[in-house]
Amino acid sequence: MHVFDYSFDMETYMTKERFAQLKEFASTKETPFLVTSLSTVARKYNELEKSMPYVRIYYAVKANPSEEVLTLLAKLGSCFDIASVYELDLVLKLGITPDRLSFGNTIKKARDIEYAYKKGVRLFASDGESDVRKIAQNAPGSGIFFRILANGTGADWPLSRKFGAQPDVIFQNILLAKDLGLKPRGISFHVGSQQHDVTQWRTALSDCKELFDAAKEKGIRLDLVNMGGGFPAHYLHPVEETYVYAAEITDYIREFFGGEFPQIFIEPGRYMVGDAGILVTEVVMISRKERESGIPWLFLDVGKFSGLIETLDESIKYPIYTERTGEANDYILAGPTCDSMDILYEKMPYRLPSSLKEGDRLYFFTTGAYTQTYSAVFFNGFPPLKAYVID
Repeated sequence: MHVFDYSFDMETYMTKERFAQLKEFASTKETPFLVTSLSTVARKYNELEKSMPYVRIYYAVKANPSEEVLTLLAKLGSCFDIASVYELDLVLKLGITPDRLSFGNTIKKARDIEYAYKKGVRLFASDGESDVRKIAQNAPGSGIFFRILANGTGADWPLSRKFGAQPDVIFQNILLAKDLGLKPRGISFHVGSQQHDVTQWRTALSDCKELFDAAKEKGIRLDLVNMGGGFPAHYLHPVEETYVYAAEITDYIREFFGGEFPQIFIEPGRYMVGDAGILVTEVVMISRKERESGIPWLFLDVGKFSGLIETLDESIKYPIYTERTGEANDYILAGPTCDSMDILYEKMPYRLPSSLKEGDRLYFFTTGAYTQTYSAVFFNGFPPLKAYVID
């Protein structure tokens, strides 16, 4: 059985001075809650822009839709990937213009396409014939790009199977879109969230180039590659830094497209906000299920249904910090609800200090992405995860 040790280097995630500031801010707040650092978001955006100056960044709103985060990114120059009309209304309310938006969800109702079109959105993702026909009917003349399948090998949170289609299917949809009066713009893919294997971008870019060439033979000039997300945040397992990914991916683009790059989009979500968040939770109960053996259970006031759904299959392994020190013990971590699925880490227990007591606080690092937005509304009567923003 693999066990994760709590004694990680704080400086990997945050300076001790910065943690002291956060702790002071959090001291008057009731757990559980998320705190997002805007300065970290700005640093990640600038880092990505510097590493890949030729790309157009479309932040994935679903990762963390905090108005403060969206406003900051808009000021920095970001565009935005929206997945619903509700996200559309949110960004428009903040004064973000529709020419900076891409409707990236391939699963859309006809009336939602029409609504987005009436609001000024002119760029849509698609991966199926039915969706192409709905876009043509409800958003005539719009730009459209087509998502190919990627298997997600090497990603902690794969996004394969549900989204995208095989290149031969996509090719037929490109031809159909042209016939229906749409503007085929290019190809998109997503190599999987928290992707560790940079060569997955090479495989996908190779498929893009083949579709570019096939479309050109039919008189259709594609000019866009949307590389989606995949850049990692800093969880327990070490990852390469941004510039390493960027350099490799740039070489792959040059390999297939030469010196004349198509327009390149990326849709960072986890990368942009993951490192910026700390989720603060309280120990509710510590108990044993066997009298003389077995691993003790650590029950928290946050769980799968209150923001930590990405612990499903123990896929995302958050760094967990406690101010307790001393001799350590292995713990199974679980949430507070009366659903037996609400277990965070059991196959891979965490090693935490034996001195932990009920009422102690734990700090889950790298929780700025896909926590508050995954939180249930009212399961067991628990309210959604509270969220705060600091500079």
